[in-house]
Amino acid sequence: MIPSPTRWRGHALRTYRFSEAHRLYHVVAVTHGRAPHFTDLFAARQVVHALKGEERLGRARTWAFVLMPDHLHWLLELTGTVPLARVIGSMKSVAAHGMGGKVWQRGYYDHALRVEEEAEKVARYLVANPLRKGLVEEIGQYPHWDAIWV
Repeated sequence: MIPSPTRWRGHALRTYRFSEAHRLYHVVAVTHGRAPHFTDLFAARQVVHALKGEERLGRARTWAFVLMPDHLHWLLELTGTVPLARVIGSMKSVAAHGMGGKVWQRGYYDHALRVEEEAEKVARYLVANPLRKGLVEEIGQYPHWDAIWV
């Protein structure tokens, strides 16, 4: 049977995925088996360290992120010539190495923000995830998020 070209294959990259410097992307990376690794403070800090590492390397600038128990929302700007897939792969690898095991599902979801989309509105939406999921009553109670507007 020949697979349909329109059918998604879990980890396969979409053929139209591209990377563009100075463009904003909303990325979602999910833990392997949706395990709630990031309820553990040490594990969560490994991811934050990995996000900051991409910034230190000059590959990405974090505009906002929220680390949910089993996934990460990351609003980032590509700042160098390294493609988005390599930035995400590097971040996931550094975080997993710090945690000492398999952490992430293969692949990730990304959305390149269009010019008319307001980054601050997207950031507010993603950092409000803990509120919508009922994890906290006020966003200030949730420890694993940040945004450049704060």
